[in-house]
Amino acid sequence: MSTADSATSTATRRTPGLVPVTETMRTTERTEEPATDHPAAAGPSGPSAPSGRGSAARATWAFWRLLGSELGLTFRRPRNLVMLAVLAAVPVVIGVALRLVGGSDDGMGGIIQAVAGNSLMLTFASFSFLVLLLMPVAISVVAGDSIAGEAGGGTLRYLLAAPAGRTRLLAVKYLNAVVYAYAVTAVVALSALLTGLVLFPAGPVTLLSGTTIPVLDGLVRIAITVGYVGAGMAALAAIALALSTFTEVSIGAIAGTMVLVIVCQVLRAIPELGSITPYLLPTKFTNFDAVLRSPIDTGALADGLLTFGAYILLFGTIAWARFSGKDITS
Repeated sequence: MSTADSATSTATRRTPGLVPVTETMRTTERTEEPATDHPAAAGPSGPSAPSGRGSAARATWAFWRLLGSELGLTFRRPRNLVMLAVLAAVPVVIGVALRLVGGSDDGMGGIIQAVAGNSLMLTFASFSFLVLLLMPVAISVVAGDSIAGEAGGGTLRYLLAAPAGRTRLLAVKYLNAVVYAYAVTAVVALSALLTGLVLFPAGPVTLLSGTTIPVLDGLVRIAITVGYVGAGMAALAAIALALSTFTEVSIGAIAGTMVLVIVCQVLRAIPELGSITPYLLPTKFTNFDAVLRSPIDTGALADGLLTFGAYILLFGTIAWARFSGKDITS
């Protein structure tokens, strides 16, 4: 190689705002490599199609590897496991309390009568108790910590230094929160179901409408409830993720999400604000009681899912707009 070629291959490239980077032949080849994947670079009969498919396959594989790594970190973190354990214990406490009350001489309320009459009803009672406060806390912790936690720990810029891209990283963080949301929902349902089978009799389920359905039908309705409640928690995760992109302190995003939930609960309790109640996210959390009617009130479930989708789209867009243009300094 001549002296001129050597000087050219080791020319100094300067990017505004960054330190000078020495560009060697190796870095030049690496930066020019994607050009061979473009259809115009190889011509109609060139190897562009296989290279393009290979690049897409590598990107897809990298996405799933990143998601798997994120899920592993989430479900190995002691804090998240403790929250799952606490949520699993609450249906047990509710079941034992209802069992003790049911055995006393005091008059039982409707929910106690329903649970005491059939073990499957403990699942719906547990969701009614947990879906408005404790489950949102768990989701807010994981989703609110997703971006802010990385920024606060100084690891966000290292994640973005890898060939992942901001949109892909944001999608991975959100999917991780969604998986955890459904894990929380499934843990509550499973704990309540097992506790109910131990403490209360199993058999045909009497719905709120007075209709009796077989046990298998009751289990199907529990599965529908898990899917619906999980979707509601996924919508809440989108809010926490959006707040997480605005701060480097994860507790700020977590607290902000919970304050929003509590404020919505307060607004729902004010009769004069009844016109805005249907648009508040927590209002739709309890629409799962539609499965306790015969036939299932699909309109209420569809309305809730539509609201969840709107919140996910709105706050997902806010998170992407903020994160894609955000200066990463930590």
